[in-house]
Amino acid sequence: MPLFTSAPKSICLLRLSAIGDVCHAVAMVQAIQKQWPSTKITWIMGKIEAQLLNDLPGVEVIIFDKKSGYKGMKAIWKQLSDRKFDALLHMQLALRASALTVGIKAKYKIGFNFKRAKEGQWLFTNKKISDKNSLHVLDSFFEFAYFLGIDKTSPHWNIPLSRDDIRFAQQITEDDKPLFVISPAASKDERNWLTERYAAVADHAVEKGYTVVLCGSPMLREQKLGEQIEHSMQHSATNLIGKTSLKQLTATLKQASLVLAPDSGPAHIATTQGTQVIGLYGHSNPKRTGPYLSQDNVISVYEKHVQQQHKKALKDLPWSARAKGDHIMQGIRTEQVIKKFDELILTN
Repeated sequence: MPLFTSAPKSICLLRLSAIGDVCHAVAMVQAIQKQWPSTKITWIMGKIEAQLLNDLPGVEVIIFDKKSGYKGMKAIWKQLSDRKFDALLHMQLALRASALTVGIKAKYKIGFNFKRAKEGQWLFTNKKISDKNSLHVLDSFFEFAYFLGIDKTSPHWNIPLSRDDIRFAQQITEDDKPLFVISPAASKDERNWLTERYAAVADHAVEKGYTVVLCGSPMLREQKLGEQIEHSMQHSATNLIGKTSLKQLTATLKQASLVLAPDSGPAHIATTQGTQVIGLYGHSNPKRTGPYLSQDNVISVYEKHVQQQHKKALKDLPWSARAKGDHIMQGIRTEQVIKKFDELILTN
């Protein structure tokens, strides 16, 4: 039985981070809005994530800066002190997020089941989704909507972009050449592909008539990676690493014909814009965290390494099992990526 047989008045969603995960959550939120347009939705999210999603149609966004600690929690509790939600969707496993739910009033506080909950999340919820089998994070998020009473559906996204954001992206391309975006940095350096291999694929794309753009965050390590790729290239690329807002980055990914990225936020932003992604995976399961609409484009060495390290078959490993080591991404060959690039540009 679904939790609600008619539209609830109000829902609070707690998913603070990260960029990829909030992109998955957007599709779930908008599925709820489509079936229950009268339901008021409040979303507590992180400071960076709000730069991308603070103008979602029909969603009240409340920002929690995790650096603010207990003081920030108390501020949110005060802001919501006169409200009681019909349901709180507790979709973040970190203990900090669970602590934040304590001061939020809701009839139902819904979390993951015992098998997937971590850091004691089950102690902070009074309802648990039954899902134990969905592979992809996005599918596991949709189980929250189905638990509420939303009909089964496919993900769709509407992330608003301004005219200025779109114009920014349109001005990047040279002579109406198609755009190939490389977002080279993952959340940890060991999950990045090799610099000279990124450069080789970038050069190949230029020779195929593409404008190549490097994108990423302002973090120093990402900027250095971009510079190293540029220096390793025989041709030139437009380096926008650290030079775009999240909205401008989204518009650029929307403008792109194709995106190359490891396990990272931009791979999932591109998915929200309907852009195909070549995903490079070694440390996490691409069936769990890969670009949702581009699973056939993923090049992965995860399966080999995780089974070797854990000495178990893939089907016997925990849902979130990771492979470890700074050598893993070396297993993805340049020729594999170029072959996939050539296959996809023929179909675009």
